[in-house]
Amino acid sequence: MILMEPRNQTSASEFNLLGLAEKPGQETLLFTLFFCMYVITTVGNLLIILAISSDSQLHTPMYFFLANLSLVDFCLATDTVPKMLVSIQTGSKSISYPACLTQMYFFHFFGIMDSVLIAVMAYDRFVAICHPLHYTTIMSPRVCGLLVGIPWTFSCFISVTHILLMARLAFCGSNEVPHYFCDLTPLLRLSCTDTTVNKIFVLIVAGMVIATPFLCILASYVRIIVAVMKIPSGNSRKKAFSTCSSHLSVVALFYGTTIGVYLCPSSVRTAVKEKASAVMYTAVTPMLNPFIYSLRNRDLKGALRKIVNRKVSSLS
Repeated sequence: MILMEPRNQTSASEFNLLGLAEKPGQETLLFTLFFCMYVITTVGNLLIILAISSDSQLHTPMYFFLANLSLVDFCLATDTVPKMLVSIQTGSKSISYPACLTQMYFFHFFGIMDSVLIAVMAYDRFVAICHPLHYTTIMSPRVCGLLVGIPWTFSCFISVTHILLMARLAFCGSNEVPHYFCDLTPLLRLSCTDTTVNKIFVLIVAGMVIATPFLCILASYVRIIVAVMKIPSGNSRKKAFSTCSSHLSVVALFYGTTIGVYLCPSSVRTAVKEKASAVMYTAVTPMLNPFIYSLRNRDLKGALRKIVNRKVSSLS
C-alpha cells in the first residue's frame, strides 16, 4: 500500500482562480465588459432601492420584495465581480483559502436569497390577482417581514453548513480552479478526500432552494393564468398579465441557469458551461433586473424620474 506524503494531507493554503480568459489578449476586453456591467448593476439596483424607500406610494409588499431583491442582486454581484476585476488588473489569480471560503459563503448566502425572494414575489402576485379583496389582510406587514426574514436566517444556516463541510476536506493536488470565483462544484473536483457528503448536501440544498421554489412559482402562475382567463374584460386580462411579465422574465433568467449548474447530472456539465451559467446569474441577471422591472412599471419609472429631477434641480 502506497502512502501519501504528509505534506499532501493538508488543505491548500491558497487557490489560483483561472478566470474566464482563454488567451492573454482577452483579459482587457473582459475587464472592460465586466467593469461596465458591475457599474450598471450597482447604479441600477441602488436606484431601485432609493426610489422605493423615498416614495411613500411604493411602500407596498410588491415593492418591499423588489427592494430586497435589488439589495441581494447588488451583493451577489459584489461578492464575485470585483475580485475578478482586481485579478485581471493586477495579474494575480491567487486567493487565500479563508478568503475563498468567505467568498463561497456569501455567494451561496445571496444566491439562496435570490431564489427564495423570486418565489416570494410570485406568491405576492398570486395573492394580488387571485385574492384581491383579501390582499392587504394576507400580505400584512408582519407576513411580509416573515417572508423576508425567515429566508435570511435559512440562507445563513445553509451557507454555514456548506462551509463547514468544505473546511473538513483536504486538497492534495492542483490548486488551480477553472473558474473566476470560489464555487462548490469546481472546488470539490480538486479535493483528494471523500466528497460524498458534500455532494449529497449540494443536491438536497438544490432541491430545497432551487427546485422547490421553482415548482411553487409554476403552481402560482398556473393559478394566476386560470384566474386571469376568467376575467371578462380583455383590457383587464392584459393589465393582469403585464404585472407578471417582468417577474416571469427574471424567473426565466435565474432558474434557466442555476438549474443547469446544480441539478443537471455532472456527466453533461463542463467547466465552460458552468462558467457561462455563472456569468448569467452573478453578473448578467443582477444587471438586467433593474431594467426589467423599471421599464415595465409606470410607478417605478415615476419614482426614478422624481429622483433625477430633484438631483437636477439641486445642481442647477
